[in-house]
Amino acid sequence: MKNVTITVEDAALEWARIEAAKRNTSVSRMVGQMIAEKMRSSGAYATAMREALKFEPIVFEGPYLTRDQIYAERLDRFR
Repeated sequence: MKNVTITVEDAALEWARIEAAKRNTSVSRMVGQMIAEKMRSSGAYATAMREALKFEPIVFEGPYLTRDQIYAERLDRFR
């Protein structure tokens, strides 16, 4: 594990101290966990996107409906 020095606004650091105390952990450990979670979720998103893009698009075969045909059933209910 490596140590890192960061610069944080006073208000953000105060929030981090309070949040860490609520979680019964240190600010250092909490920030490390936040970064690790961000890394995992970012990787999961990229993996899911790559998997989703592997699928071939569905080709629609048949006539396209006109706007009037699409809404005809709805309009009939109000007549």
